[in-house]
Amino acid sequence: MILKFNKTIIIIFFALNSSCIKLAQSIIGVKSPKQLTNCQIEKTSKSFKVDQTANYRLDTSYLKFILKLDTIKFKQQIKNHIQPLQALYFNSKGELQKFYINCYAGGFPNLKWNRGGVLDVFPPKDQAPLDTVLNLNKQLYFIKPVCASTPILSIEKHNYYVFIYWNKCTKRHSKKLIKCIKKNVSLPKNENIKLVFVNYDNVFYKIELINNK
Repeated sequence: MILKFNKTIIIIFFALNSSCIKLAQSIIGVKSPKQLTNCQIEKTSKSFKVDQTANYRLDTSYLKFILKLDTIKFKQQIKNHIQPLQALYFNSKGELQKFYINCYAGGFPNLKWNRGGVLDVFPPKDQAPLDTVLNLNKQLYFIKPVCASTPILSIEKHNYYVFIYWNKCTKRHSKKLIKCIKKNVSLPKNENIKLVFVNYDNVFYKIELINNK
């Protein structure tokens, strides 16, 4: 759960002196999030081996949507859906079928996305608990193209829609997540799968601003 993003983590990091911060960040592979332009996201995505025809970012209005949920009834769901690293598998009906989140991956200092061989089969095995907070239509609403040549996402005739949330500030962990999910969706030979890469840096940056108030 080393990437669980909450006030405790922020307080610990900023309570340390600058040299300790650099050392801690180096160990866990997380830097302070920064607001990125589309050009910056595009440049970073190429080094992360992101398919440029499926290169998107998560609009910051997503955070407003999540934080509007009842904090008592949906406490766990809110925590899960604001994590910086996620993989979401939706079926053709738009229902969330599989959910992978950094705080359920385990491992230190590297997250173990395939712990227990969960990604060795397709559909993959369960990791994080499922919920109905975010369906496919709502997911698409908050996703914006990064490049001018990238098409606006729409629901087509796919068996599965798989979204990878990645960040520049979690470089090592993001690259590993992308690699693992790419490998998983390549397993089936007769499934029509739409793989979408979603940069999360700007939402992550906004979360940090809220936590630092």
